[in-house]
Amino acid sequence: MKNNDRRKFIKLGFSGASMLIAWPFLQSCVNGNNKYDNDPLKLSPDFQPHLDIKLNAVERDMALLEGKKTRCWTFESELIKGNPESLQQIAGSYLGPIIKVDKGQKIRIRFTNSLPQESIVHWHGMHVPEEYDGHPNDVISNGETYVYEYTVMNRAGTYWFHPHPHGETGEQVYMGLAGLLLVSDKEEKKLNLPAGEFDLPVVIQDRSFNDDNQLVYLDGGRMDKMMGFLGDRICINGRANQQLDLKAGCSYRLRFLNGSNSRFYKLAWSNGDPVTVIGIDGSILESPKKLPYVMLSVAKRIDIWLDLRNKKQGDKLELKSLAFESGMGGMMDGGMMGGGNTRLPLGSEYRLFTINLDEEGSNDYSLPENLVAFKKLDPAKAVNQNNPREFNFFMERMQWTINGRTWEGTEVAEEETVKLNTTEIWQLSNKGGEMMGGGGMMGGGGMMGRGNKNGGMGNMMQMPHPIHIHQVQFNILDRDVSRVEPALWNSIKDGFIDEGWQDTVLLMPGMKVRVIMEFKNYKGLFVYHCHNLEHEDMGMMRNFLIEDDRKSNSIKNFK
Repeated sequence: MKNNDRRKFIKLGFSGASMLIAWPFLQSCVNGNNKYDNDPLKLSPDFQPHLDIKLNAVERDMALLEGKKTRCWTFESELIKGNPESLQQIAGSYLGPIIKVDKGQKIRIRFTNSLPQESIVHWHGMHVPEEYDGHPNDVISNGETYVYEYTVMNRAGTYWFHPHPHGETGEQVYMGLAGLLLVSDKEEKKLNLPAGEFDLPVVIQDRSFNDDNQLVYLDGGRMDKMMGFLGDRICINGRANQQLDLKAGCSYRLRFLNGSNSRFYKLAWSNGDPVTVIGIDGSILESPKKLPYVMLSVAKRIDIWLDLRNKKQGDKLELKSLAFESGMGGMMDGGMMGGGNTRLPLGSEYRLFTINLDEEGSNDYSLPENLVAFKKLDPAKAVNQNNPREFNFFMERMQWTINGRTWEGTEVAEEETVKLNTTEIWQLSNKGGEMMGGGGMMGGGGMMGRGNKNGGMGNMMQMPHPIHIHQVQFNILDRDVSRVEPALWNSIKDGFIDEGWQDTVLLMPGMKVRVIMEFKNYKGLFVYHCHNLEHEDMGMMRNFLIEDDRKSNSIKNFK
């Protein structure tokens, strides 16, 4: 167990029968029958949760395919206190629970690691104190428990949770460790959006199975890690069955999460209907957006309105990922680097799932013209309005880096230290990296990159990078595509949503995006990284420090 003096509680280890012996005592702690000093989990005595949950990461054999069961890792949950509807399971799925909370509620989650690897849980998109964010430094070992206690401060939106141990996040998510955290608030409830059976998750992930029905990960070795792992079949909601059974005559809210390791999608309905988006990441949109397709990058969430009132029983509808330029110069769209390892090359067209209208139904939900007012942050209030912090994502010395640096555990650089209670603008840039063709590291005139005749970056090691910033929801100010290859941009340009509150943004090669965010409520150490999980595990992740005004502007070895 790793020492971490800044934590206000301990990590407690149990194993086997000791857990059975200790649990009745822990139950008494929850019921308030003891004092804080006698509580082995160090539950805060003044924290009275509305929702109290046990979350256990375990290995299980599950029937995902016909024949032998598949060994998966999954989050199992148990409700200790709260509304039973707050904790829901997806039947037959390797995914963890769906946790439903309201803004302002207090939640306690007791995460126990029963895996053979260290782990910790990150609450993706949530605005929480440092000790509850799931920093890689806070990993716990097999048999240990980590307690999260925080008040939900986020807007209504579709959030999620997943492991965050450095170097092993990709494998743990791939094996099945992920779940949804759905936040509601008063503004959302006024909209009368589809609820209950008409409010459904759609978690999209790609997986590969061997002949023995077991999950295959990184079978391409280091090159798979460098490129990002691609599976050869799509799983929906943690099941290999690519089918949703819905009711004709009804309207639905479909909450999409791209839970894949590195694959991103160009979502479109097979019948040519527009995709109607009502929410993204950490917010409901100001008004619905109708798009011909939507680009869904890794870790992104979108809420889609699906109107089936003009459909009849027996009809079918497919959701596809349409063809697009992957931004990888042929490396993973049929080229030598990865294309031969999957039947679903990145950027190719394929079916994601089929909607079967197996019965008739009705509901009275109608799409509002106006949703939730969007009060975008004012750039004039940014302390660095005319001098944005610059973060460049590129390859150097065959490593994925941010500003030329890789993961350092607890260290922060000067440009990674920000002040509490300030608003800042960050410029995120995908600048490519090392020259790989024409006598370079790989030779051969561009096998690892594609030259840009219109002023692009030439034969560099270029890849898309979905960038996630912990702790904040940001606004996108602008997207500079002047150095993006025209064919690439033209194949995806109509699928981006820059409105609303977001926590993850897709940077295609050559692209720059300026985002604005507030650092408020909590100081401490948080991370930002590429959410291609293999890139993250290889070190494309860094800390940033939120400090108060009395601290110096450069801190090393914070923890």
